[in-house]
Amino acid sequence: MSRSDVRTNPKLFIGDKLRRGRIAAGFASQDALAAKLGFDRTVITKAEVGERVPSVEVLEAWCGACKLDLEMYADLAELARSADGPIPAWFEYWLERERTAHILRYWSPLIVPTLFETVEYRRAVLVADGNDPERAEELVKATLERQSVLNRVDPPEIIAVIHQDVLHKLIGSPEIMHDQLVHLAEMATRPNISIHIVPSSVGAVAGLSGSINIASADGEPDALHTDAVPEGHTTETSSLVRRAAVTFERVRRDALPVAQSRTMLLEEAEQWKTR
Repeated sequence: MSRSDVRTNPKLFIGDKLRRGRIAAGFASQDALAAKLGFDRTVITKAEVGERVPSVEVLEAWCGACKLDLEMYADLAELARSADGPIPAWFEYWLERERTAHILRYWSPLIVPTLFETVEYRRAVLVADGNDPERAEELVKATLERQSVLNRVDPPEIIAVIHQDVLHKLIGSPEIMHDQLVHLAEMATRPNISIHIVPSSVGAVAGLSGSINIASADGEPDALHTDAVPEGHTTETSSLVRRAAVTFERVRRDALPVAQSRTMLLEEAEQWKTR
C-alpha cells in the first residue's frame, strides 16, 4: 500500500491514521487494543487496512483508549463512509456486515424488509420519507446493489419474520402491494430463505417497538442494526445483540410456519388485486 493510495482513499487514510494512533498510544499489536476495547481483533484489523470504516461505537472506544481527537476522526469516518455513493454514512457499517454475513435475521413490524422489496415498493417508501425524485432514484439503485447479496454463489441463510399488518398497509398502490406480496412468496421458495408471518390475531407480541436486523459472519461478533429517525444504529455490543436475538426468537415463536406463511402471502396478494 503506497502513500499515494492512502492519501487518495478515505478508508485507507483513516485506517492508517488509526493504526498510527494505536502504536503511538503504546498498543504494539492489534490484539492488545482489541483486548482493551473488548472487541474482536478483526474489528481493529479491518479498520486499519481500510476494509471497513469503524462504527461510531468502535471509533469512540478507540479514540478514548488512544487519546485521539474524536471529533476529527468522526469527520474522517463520515467522509470515508460517504465516499462510495448515496448511502448515508451512518448506515454504511451495517451494509458491510450485511454483505459479508452467512446468516441474516430480520424482524419487520412496519414494512417489508429492504432486501425483499420490489423497485416500485421501495420507491414509494423513499418518496413517502421525503426524498425528491432524483434522490429516490439514487437510493433505489443502491437498494438493488444491496439486494445482490441474494444472488451470491454462496448466499446467506435468511430468516425474515414479518407482521401481518405489513401485508395490509398500502404502500404506493394496490398494484404495487400485489406485486410486492407475490415477490415475497417467490422469495420464500428459495432454499436459503425462510419467511414467517406473525398473524394479527396473535395480538401483542415481542418487538413491536421496532425492527431488528442481526448479521452473523464467521470470525466476527454478531452485529445488530435497529432503525430510528433520523438515524439508525449498528452495534456489536454483546449484551445488546443478545437481547435482540432473544426478542427475535420470541417473535418467531408466534409466527406461522414457512408453508402457511407463503399461503397467507398469496391470499393477501389476491386481496390487493381485487381492490
